[in-house]
Amino acid sequence: MTREYSLFARLAMVISALLTAGAAILVTASWYSARTAADDAYDRLLVGAALQIADGLAVQEGALIVDLRASAFEMLGLADRDRIFYRIVDPKGKTLTGHRDLETDIDVPAVRREPVLSSGVYKGEAVRIAVVGRALSDPAASGWAHVILAQTVEARRGLTHELTLSAAITIVIMCLLALVVMILSIRQALRPVNQLGGALRRRDPQDLTPVSVSVPRELRPFVGSINHFMSRLNERVVLLQRFIADAAHQIRTPLTALTAQLDLLGSDRLDEAGRQHLQRVQQRANELARLTNQLLSHAMVIHRAESVQLEPVDLTEIARRAFRVAVPITIDPDIVVSFEEADAKLVVLGDPVSLREAIVNVIDNALRHGTLSRLEVRTRAAGSFALVEVQDDGPGIPASEWPRVTQRFQTSKAGEGSAGLGFAIASEVAAAHDGALQFREKGEDARGFTVILALPRIHMEGK
Repeated sequence: MTREYSLFARLAMVISALLTAGAAILVTASWYSARTAADDAYDRLLVGAALQIADGLAVQEGALIVDLRASAFEMLGLADRDRIFYRIVDPKGKTLTGHRDLETDIDVPAVRREPVLSSGVYKGEAVRIAVVGRALSDPAASGWAHVILAQTVEARRGLTHELTLSAAITIVIMCLLALVVMILSIRQALRPVNQLGGALRRRDPQDLTPVSVSVPRELRPFVGSINHFMSRLNERVVLLQRFIADAAHQIRTPLTALTAQLDLLGSDRLDEAGRQHLQRVQQRANELARLTNQLLSHAMVIHRAESVQLEPVDLTEIARRAFRVAVPITIDPDIVVSFEEADAKLVVLGDPVSLREAIVNVIDNALRHGTLSRLEVRTRAAGSFALVEVQDDGPGIPASEWPRVTQRFQTSKAGEGSAGLGFAIASEVAAAHDGALQFREKGEDARGFTVILALPRIHMEGK
């Protein structure tokens, strides 16, 4: 399986690689610079010492003598890890003093103009060699005498290492600081991506409106593509909903006729098996009629949510009308139903038709699948919200099923003829009114399971 890296990880790895390569180049450059600086410093000391030794050459009584000045060796003694070798050659090429086997490939005539430096090996050790010429004008010893001075390179290497290490530490610290700054910058730069992802995650699954999130210019084509796709998807959903509404409308007429024909078919003329079959057909016809009505109701609710302007309405009055519509006249006389209105007037900003359909579906669901002997519908105020509570004495819905039953065609009563649209319609109406469909389990008072439609209240002047 191919490992997928996030955009942040990819940017971090690329920048880390670039910083590492840059740090390696800078450390290499620092090493060259440190070696050049160390060579230059010690070359100056070496030439200075050779010049001081050359200044000690003199002719006395026709003989060339050497005055080895201690200051010259004290100067070289600053590099305590190095060894010093020297050789002094008279104008005739004879060694006056020093190491006779100390040789050099330096062009001697060139030394007459200025000191010459070279690198070599003496006694198996790498050395730096300086050659200085001294002109002698005494008749007894005229010509050019030369001072050959060699020094091992341990101190140079040590100084180069110290300078390089100091520069490398500085470079590494700067790279780490740059990496931290770049990581923070990348996180800041990618924040709009996270905000866009969060906005998409928080959207309702039914919300196909364009995404309106402020994003950088580079992300606008991406957001535009998402909005274009959602627009096309919304067109397909609208066509599908229109088809369902049209189909449900066309089915309603023959269903009504079929139900009427079944009612006219007298069961007294059928045997026991025939009556059972007739009862099952009537039950399935009623379920199909209810599903058709819910499909039409759902299509109507969606259409009104997109086209109807909301207005201040009395939620208690809408709930009372929904109660009258939802509770049939032929309800079982053993079931006690009641409606309790709030003490204060509950005004909400909404569409009365959609709100009535939502409440009717909640009450109808309670009567069909929850109520055993009691159904209570009441309105009340709860802070800044107006509530419509539908309570029955049935077993209720398990809390684990609450998120699922508000989705279309999802039901906890699949074996009892439920289509799974009642709570979906109520939930979508509540969401369109900035409210929510809530559930409350049977409490300690054992009063029953409650479905709550919560909508934000508005306060009208003079009310």
